[in-house]
Amino acid sequence: MGTKGRQIVGMDIDELLNILNKAFADEWLAYYQYWLGAKIVKGPMKDAVASELLLHATEELAHADMLAMRIIQLGGTPLISPDKWLENTHCGYDAPVNAFVKEILAQNIKGEQCAIDVYQKVLQIVKDTDPVTYNIVLTILQQEVEHEEDLQSLDEDLDSLMMR
Repeated sequence: MGTKGRQIVGMDIDELLNILNKAFADEWLAYYQYWLGAKIVKGPMKDAVASELLLHATEELAHADMLAMRIIQLGGTPLISPDKWLENTHCGYDAPVNAFVKEILAQNIKGEQCAIDVYQKVLQIVKDTDPVTYNIVLTILQQEVEHEEDLQSLDEDLDSLMMR
């Protein structure tokens, strides 16, 4: 951990680590939800949806990596056990019990909307206190907004296809 890097953080480091670990938990659960959804999705446009879900899964894993690196930079430890992810998540995990494409899309849109809300709140917390975390969270937020748009577009395309 860098001494000067911690000194520039104008808020309680333990509070920040808690916030970042909750986001870390969310990203791992989002990764798994996307990855599993891509494997089991069924119905019209399933190949296009599966492809998009796998792309998003990769990006969610990259978000977890960014958050883990920041947690370590701040002298913390990322949550080291998957059972802690469920205990600490903001957004939860929706098991894909119904593999129909519309249901899988709806679950993941809901997850992205939760992530957007979470990262918007985190931005407000760190905007004047931690420029490094702010930039990381802003990058993640931008991608979460893109994910929501991608999924909603697929859902609209599916609606159009099903109306024919």
